[in-house]
Amino acid sequence: MTLGVIVGNRDFFPDRLITEGRQDILEVLAELGIDAVILDDDATKLGAVETWQNAKQCADLFKQNGDRIDGILVTLPNFGDEKGIADTIKLAGLNVPVLIQAYPDELDKLFVERRRDAFCGKISVCNNLYQYGIPYTLTKLHTVHPKTDSFKQDLRDFMGVCRVVKYLRSARLGAIGARPNAFNTTRYSEKLLQAFGISVSTMDLSEVFGQANKLEDKDLRVQESLQRIGAYIATDQVPPAAVVKQAKLAVVIDEWMQAYDITASAIQCWTSIQSNYGVNVCTIMSMMSESLMPSACEVDVTGVTSMYALQLANLTPGALVDWNNNYGDDPNKCILFHCGNWAKTFLGDDARMYNAPILGTTVGVENTYGTVEGKTPAGPFSYARVTTDDRHGQIKAYVGDGQFLDDPVETFGSRAVVSVPNLQNLMHHICKNGFEHHAAMTNSYTAAVLNEAFTTYFGWDTYYHNGTN
Repeated sequence: MTLGVIVGNRDFFPDRLITEGRQDILEVLAELGIDAVILDDDATKLGAVETWQNAKQCADLFKQNGDRIDGILVTLPNFGDEKGIADTIKLAGLNVPVLIQAYPDELDKLFVERRRDAFCGKISVCNNLYQYGIPYTLTKLHTVHPKTDSFKQDLRDFMGVCRVVKYLRSARLGAIGARPNAFNTTRYSEKLLQAFGISVSTMDLSEVFGQANKLEDKDLRVQESLQRIGAYIATDQVPPAAVVKQAKLAVVIDEWMQAYDITASAIQCWTSIQSNYGVNVCTIMSMMSESLMPSACEVDVTGVTSMYALQLANLTPGALVDWNNNYGDDPNKCILFHCGNWAKTFLGDDARMYNAPILGTTVGVENTYGTVEGKTPAGPFSYARVTTDDRHGQIKAYVGDGQFLDDPVETFGSRAVVSVPNLQNLMHHICKNGFEHHAAMTNSYTAAVLNEAFTTYFGWDTYYHNGTN
């Protein structure tokens, strides 16, 4: 990823502060594998931005590299020139996230030769950006040295915000099949999503079955798909014919997604597939999610939007889950569950392909092979839900963090026991505000990143459950 970097300067502060600050920032960006688009140190005085002419030069440089700049970093080694910085961003017109970093002063260096005043300058920069209508992100600490762990984490989080903003605004989602008739809960507005920039392409299940049934078992594409499935998960408890059927489904879905540049999919996982084709599609969905091409159940398009957002925030897979069961009498614990399409990341080496016994009671267990079964081990847990609120014509969301637990749960399918501080308040919010029973999850802490992207840059009504609300 690439950041456009603006080094702010105010002329009467010492030149050495700008030279040192510019070098600090470039070293930190290189350490984190982030490319920089920055004025040459001889393009302006010290390669910094102060005057209107400097702003035009820097903005032109950013525009020339607009197709590769994911965000803008403003660094203030001293007070900086707030107007020059705001003018640069306005003239560049990139519409990308902006991070403001200001250097701390040292108590024994408040004399003229080393004084910075960036503590104050940051307030002025933010004031000008606010006046210009430019959204921006702040570091956790008001002033922070670039080479500290605190700022490096700020930068990692900011890159997550940049990914969410860049890729969610132009996401191409696939809806494969009609939603199950009983699931009004997964209804959504394509028009609200499209107005934001998210487009939805559709494919009927009859097309999937028709193309899959035409594939010969010996077709090279089918054989390669079988090899990928066998390398992904143990299939020894599944009839070989059921695995072949899944391999053919994978070929058809993969080729359709490539043809339409689909980045994430939502599939009618029951009951047409089981009744008319004879398998579950869960393993194929699990493999796609593991490969960072998230796939959601029950044609839950806004559910897979949530999965994709979590994935972009920290480059780890997402999964779609039901907020499914209480965990005994503990008000802050619950069980997450789905038949079995979670990415293997959530289940470890014990994951296996099996069947769906609940669904099997209506369609026959022999038609439900293809689930991924296992339990999520202890670790970090973030959750999110994006939805289209058609009654109010808006997109809204909730996000939060919790913990995966090793607490036992004797059941089948993909499952996890989680702890969420003040879980009862979260459940009240979900129910009172008409959210779905589905949520997306990931095994990293990403709620703050999504909250920043959703609220600051998308303007979505977002509830951030931090355990105290």
